[in-house]
Amino acid sequence: MTAPEFPSAPELVEAPVALEWHRLDLRMLIVRPLNELMGLIPVLVGLIVLGGGDKWRIAMSGGVIVLVVAFGLLSWFTTRYRITDEQVELHTGLLVRKRLAVPRDRIRTVDLTAKLGHRLFGLSAIRVGTGQHEKAGENSGVTLDAVSSHEAERLRQLLLDRARVIAVSTDADAPPHEASRALATFDPRWLRFAPLTLSGLVAVGGTFGVLMNYAQELDLRRSAFSGLHDVVEWVTNAPLALTIAVLLGVVLVLAVIASLLVYVVQFWGYRLTREDDGTLRVRRGLLTTRSVSVDEDRLRGVEVQEPLLLRLGRGARTTAVATGLGTKGESSLLLPPAPISEAHRVAHEVLHVPVSPTTSTLRRHPLVALRRRLVRAVLPVLLLAGGLALFAPSWTWQAALALLPFAALMGWDRYRALGHALTDRYLVARSGSALRETVALQRSGIIGWRVSQSFFQRRAGLATVSATTAAGDGVYHVIDVGAEDGLLLADAAVPDLLRPFLERVGPEQSSVDSAG
Repeated sequence: MTAPEFPSAPELVEAPVALEWHRLDLRMLIVRPLNELMGLIPVLVGLIVLGGGDKWRIAMSGGVIVLVVAFGLLSWFTTRYRITDEQVELHTGLLVRKRLAVPRDRIRTVDLTAKLGHRLFGLSAIRVGTGQHEKAGENSGVTLDAVSSHEAERLRQLLLDRARVIAVSTDADAPPHEASRALATFDPRWLRFAPLTLSGLVAVGGTFGVLMNYAQELDLRRSAFSGLHDVVEWVTNAPLALTIAVLLGVVLVLAVIASLLVYVVQFWGYRLTREDDGTLRVRRGLLTTRSVSVDEDRLRGVEVQEPLLLRLGRGARTTAVATGLGTKGESSLLLPPAPISEAHRVAHEVLHVPVSPTTSTLRRHPLVALRRRLVRAVLPVLLLAGGLALFAPSWTWQAALALLPFAALMGWDRYRALGHALTDRYLVARSGSALRETVALQRSGIIGWRVSQSFFQRRAGLATVSATTAAGDGVYHVIDVGAEDGLLLADAAVPDLLRPFLERVGPEQSSVDSAG
């Protein structure tokens, strides 16, 4: 009788040593409450000082402070992180545990944010992002708040050395790279463009809204603002024309002052350099220094943006078109509001070309596109005037008709902005009036085309040809171009990409088989 055969035992393999989990810096127990309380200073002052010394208001203020401090303690005790060869992991939460993981090969941004409280204690907050658009209630990255500035810089270099992607960092203590070449630096004369950015008007409106909200929530007595009450009564009793003039003057002065402050805080110390590691680095900021490093291998072009007021002052700003980075956020900014000539010069330096493609002579679009622009600008005004003539006093529709010249001027300006060009390496397209945008997109970065025609465009023989790319906004449009010219442009920009969808209708002509 033969002995039964049993499978051989597997070879003994020693278990790999588990990577160590790390906690956030202990100093965050002070920094987190400090940052939170700095944002609550107006509320606490209103509760304690303007509340008349009521005990319940003082108790409420103390309760707010206790809750903020307790939240900081819980965050430290319940947060752990580690970085493996494959991913970045974060475990956090007490009642609801959250476990987040980001594959390292998907990392697109590393954002180091050093607020005032962080800077006082030598800390930074790191956010590792994947470059995806976040949905409401969802987070596509991992945030570590906070680690020491030295550790934050080490982690940034570690993650970006593996990912080799765009890095976005904010660290006031990080020294500039020694081996770098300056492409542009801050010029105090650029401050004249600050009032043309509308940031001051937004700041004044936001501040006024917050103050009014606090005044209503705290039920402040008029006796606390007797001087302001007298001013309001004087303005109310004054003639209407004088009241409007005074209000406009005050708003204008405050907006100019606020815009200058916002510009200085955001862009003071601006410096654009080319590093020897193949990146473009932008450093800027006064209270919080923001450093953005863009890998030139992922750069697909530049965009020169000219908002209406900034354009009237002969100014513009320049942004990068790069993979994993949009062109509308702060991370893509290469040049703050500055002279238009400086914007084109920075584009030339960044793209490593003899002449910036954003200064190319653009080909005009057909005159029928002007008709479309005028109709789309004037028709809403006519409809508004017609509605007011039926349901409102007679002077209202007359005032609406007075807007017709401005609407027509806007339509003409929108047509004047249309244009496109094709250089050896770049597709250049321009459009817009309130925000005129000139984009120079690498032809090698175009991965597809989308040709669309509305009903009215088909009747006019026009089309919108859109180049799709993995960088920037993802799609860039050549609007209201002649249908045949647009197809020839797309075929010449990236040969053989659109050609399978074209059908030959003559010895020297091509047309699209469908509008898709």
